[in-house]
Amino acid sequence: MRSINIHEAKTHLSRLAEEVAAGEEIIVAKAGKPKMKLVPIDGKKQIKFGALKGKIYISKDFDAPLPAEILDAFEGRGR
Repeated sequence: MRSINIHEAKTHLSRLAEEVAAGEEIIVAKAGKPKMKLVPIDGKKQIKFGALKGKIYISKDFDAPLPAEILDAFEGRGR
């Protein structure tokens, strides 16, 4: 999310509207202090597939059974 000053927002409102419609969120600041946030009206961001590639992984034992002490804690038997 980027921040721009209010003068730039007034000068480039049409371009900013297109960017926001494409999913970008923009902070508008006055004297360096955030005053408003431009967001798409439907609230949906454009999905960038593959943006997290290499940053998230699923362990090979992801679906392995949990240890008994953890299962007991979930089921309230560990008290």
